[in-house]
Order: sequence, then structure tokens, then C-alpha cells
Amino acid sequence: MKTIKNNYPYYDVEPISTLAEMLTKSVEKYPNKLALEDLNPTPIARVTYRELYDHVLMFGSAMKSLGLKERDHIAFIGENRVQWAITHLACVTFNFVAVPIDKNLEENDIVNILHVSDAKAAVFSESFRDMFIEFKHAVKALKYLIDMDLPKKQGGVHSMTEMIEEARRAVRHPQFTRTNPDDVAVIVFTSGSMDRAKGVMMSQSNLCTNLMDMRRMIRLGPDDRFLSVLPMHHTYEGTCGFLCPLYAGASVHYARSLKTVLEDMQRARPTIFLGVPLMYDKMYRRIMAAIEEKKIAKTLLPSLKAVAGWLETLGAESIRKKIFAEIHETFGGAIRLFIAGGAAPDPHVMKGMRSFGFKILQGYGLTETSPILTVNREFTFKDEAAGLPLPSVEIRIANPDAKGHGEIIARGPSIMLGYYKNEAATREVLKDGWFFTGDLGYFDEDGFLHIHGRKKNVIVARNGENVYPEELEDKVNKIPFVLESVVFGAKNEKNDEEIHVMIVPNAEAFIAYAQKHHVEVTTELIEQMLNDEIRKLNAELLGHQQIKKVIVREKEFEKTTTQKIKRYLIQQEDSMH
Repeated sequence: MKTIKNNYPYYDVEPISTLAEMLTKSVEKYPNKLALEDLNPTPIARVTYRELYDHVLMFGSAMKSLGLKERDHIAFIGENRVQWAITHLACVTFNFVAVPIDKNLEENDIVNILHVSDAKAAVFSESFRDMFIEFKHAVKALKYLIDMDLPKKQGGVHSMTEMIEEARRAVRHPQFTRTNPDDVAVIVFTSGSMDRAKGVMMSQSNLCTNLMDMRRMIRLGPDDRFLSVLPMHHTYEGTCGFLCPLYAGASVHYARSLKTVLEDMQRARPTIFLGVPLMYDKMYRRIMAAIEEKKIAKTLLPSLKAVAGWLETLGAESIRKKIFAEIHETFGGAIRLFIAGGAAPDPHVMKGMRSFGFKILQGYGLTETSPILTVNREFTFKDEAAGLPLPSVEIRIANPDAKGHGEIIARGPSIMLGYYKNEAATREVLKDGWFFTGDLGYFDEDGFLHIHGRKKNVIVARNGENVYPEELEDKVNKIPFVLESVVFGAKNEKNDEEIHVMIVPNAEAFIAYAQKHHVEVTTELIEQMLNDEIRKLNAELLGHQQIKKVIVREKEFEKTTTQKIKRYLIQQEDSMH
């Protein structure tokens, strides 16, 4: 599905060069408006813009009083919450270097990042207290431990709230520290393991450019409410779901957990929701399952959609929201935009969500690009495309083939400074001012970027043709009996590369099939049905795309915090079959 509106201008935004300037401008405009709210009980659960500004000033001042010097590195870890936001803002506005850490990493990986990042202090939520006390001696540079939940200083662990209150009494005329927008402001590690950890260095100029570009592309304002679910250490949520709302005067509401998202939507009534494709897949399945239960509603559905489409041609833009009001209420009743990132969403799901009156847009980017490179717009979009380049970003296709397909490269003021203490890795991806993304894609005739997948995942067939695993996975995942899949290349007995697929069965679909056909769900039944479905799919695929082997996996794939499957583990697992 696509809509292309010509002469669709960029939105006007107020320029910013630092995050201190951004926060100052927002507090001047919206001092008493709600900025951030925890839906879990926490020591600082709700702040207006004025309160947020004051907390950031006090906590930054308190860290200076503790003995931390400008340019010291401060690590922080915890669930999404107001105090995480305060910590991040205090770091960048007081000329420290922020090092946000993924809370789902193993202890050993967290310690490794603390060591590699040269962190002088660590701010953490209560669940990490014992770990930090135990491992502090192993990280020689680490001098200060600060607990978000501890009410008073205990042993060698400082209380964040106590530090803020003491600074409020002791510090007179606090002010943000002067910073250089081009200096390193944030280091985000793309992995925690010792052999894979790369610290992406971003400046405030990188982040501010990306923030301004995003707001020029997508309309945001003080009436918007964001429900925050994705981990804040990740730049997709950290930039788009945390800093961008504050820049626009919107409010952010931190969900209690992934399991409570629908309940939290009822409470926060978000207008904008940032998710990853897996979340939207589940939402769409939930909608369709609910319709399936209501036989009459299912019968009427095509007619209702047709009527909605006809009325839209007459100018009734919001008619679908009214016709499918019950579905909208499931998600709080106020959703204006669903935004998908982190991976490519299924165009079928996007079209399906639109048919119920939801506007859903996808974007594309990487941590190294602060993070957004392209995004679809509200009135100019293609569901199968990654979007249009941001105003400050230049994107090219390197070494294109005859079809114009090749590696996506980008340059502009939002491209990272490099990898922390890793010049070799930096040289591999930054060449003559261009960042080589490692993603393969092409531009269409309307200027939209399309992505095939990762360069390193490409399977070269015997006839020399490229096979893009992600594209085949999209087709496999449309099979109702498939929950998720990974397509990969493997050598056969003749040492030729052939295509295999590892599938996690959809238990609900198999149970429903068994009940309908009065059969028992067995391993043999699952394997037989999945192989039959792949044979049907192969009949639609080109010769070099044929899937030669199906491997059934009982457990879901291990994923990153943005729900991307850790593909590098699949080859190891396949070698054991």
C-alpha cells in the first residue's frame, strides 16, 4: 500500500545544537506540563518539564560534588523509568560521557562494558545493586556506585534521591556546564561480549541533527503522549522515544512491562507508539483472532472495509477509526501513529493495520547513524519501503549491480564519530566520509529506499544469484503454522551452498488444527505439515531460491532487546543437527 503526496513540505522546527538547549527551550514553553511518568511505583515517578529540568540540574551538580570531573564516563543501567532519563540528561548537560547499558545482558558482559568503557561511576536500579557491589573491585576505573532506589547512602553505595536533595540544599545558582557539541557525548555498545563489543561514539551534534530531521519529517507536538516499551539504552528508543518527545513538548509514559502493554495503553492513552515488527505482528494476530471469534463480525469485515474506503474517497479521513472504534479502544483509543523500527515490518501486517484505521510508518537506521536514516511520512509512504532519506542525510548505493542494487552507504552530520578505542573497526565502516551500513538495498523511481537484508547474510546460489534470507523469511513467516523462522546457507555433500530454514512452530495454530480435525499434535505431524507448507512455497519461488531442508526448533530464537534474532547463533546450532 502506498500514498505519495507531492509538494509535502517539511515541518518547521526550532533549531538546537545541544541537549541542554533543547531541555531549556522545552521548559520555557511547557513548564507545568507533564514530561515523564513511570507506570510502576518508583522514587521519582512523575515530573513536569520544570521538575525534570530541576532534577537534571541537581543530579548533575551532585555528581560533580561527588568528585566526578568533566569528560568522565558514567555508565547507567535499569528498566525504562524517569530516573534513567534524568541520569542520561545530567550526563550530557554536565559534560560527562553517558554510557547506557542493556539491562538484559549477562553479568559478565555488563562487567566487560564497564571495563572497556572506562566508566568512573555507575548508576543503576535496585536489582543490579548486589552485582555492582560484588564486581566493583574487578573494574579498576569504577569509583562511584549510585543506586536509583536506595533511600539513603548505604556502605559505599550512594542514593540518587539523597544526592539530589542534598544538592538542592547545598548548591546555589546551579547551571549546566558548557559543552562542545562535537565532542563525544554518548557511547552505546552494540554488544556486550568481549569479542563483539563495539562502542558507538555519538556527539550532541549527531543527536540534535537527527532530532531536528525527524521532527521535520513527522509532525509531533505537546498534545502527543508516547508509551515507552522498547529499552531506552537502544538508540531507536533513546533518540526517537525519549529525546524527541521532550524536544516536542510531548509526554512519555513508561510501561510496567511488555506483558502489561495493553493495560498500560488504557491508562496512558498514547497517541504515538514505537514498536518493533514482532510487536505489530502480535497486535495484528490479536485483532484477527478476536474477529475470528465473532463470526458475524468476520462476515461483515470485507463490507465494512469497502464502505470505509469509499467514504475516504469522499474526504472522510477518520471514518475507519469510527467504524473500528472497538479495536482502537483496545490500544487506548487515541493512537495517532504506530512507528515501526529495528527491523523491516511485514507489509501485509502494515496494510492490515491501515485497513482498521491505524496509521503505521516504518523507518530505517543504525546505532551508528544516531539512529535514523530514512522514514516514511504520514502522507507520503510505501508500506514495503524503508522510507525517504532525512533532510540532512545523503544516501547512495555503493557498487550497484545491473538492477541498481548494492550496499547502502550514508554521510551527514548524524553519522557517528567512530568506535571507542577501536580504530581498525572504525576504518572498516567509515571511508572518505561515508558510512558503509552493511545493508543491501536500492532506491525506487520515487526516491524510496528498499532493503534486502544484511550483506553478511546473503547466500550465493550455485548459479551465482544472490538469495536474501530476510526476504524468504517474510514468505515463510506468512505460513499460519510458523511462529518465526531463520533462513541460512549450508554446504551440501557436493560442497555447494543450499538453502535451509529453521522454524519455530506456532503452537496455537497447531492446537486449533488438531481440535478441528480431531488429531493429536505430534512431532511427526508438525514436521510433515511444515515440510508440506515449504513444498507449496517452493512452487512459487525461483530455482535458486528453493528451500532444501526444514529444521524444526522447539524453543523461540534468542533475540536482542529490540527483538532481532541473534543470527550468528543459528549456524552453531545447525552444525549440531
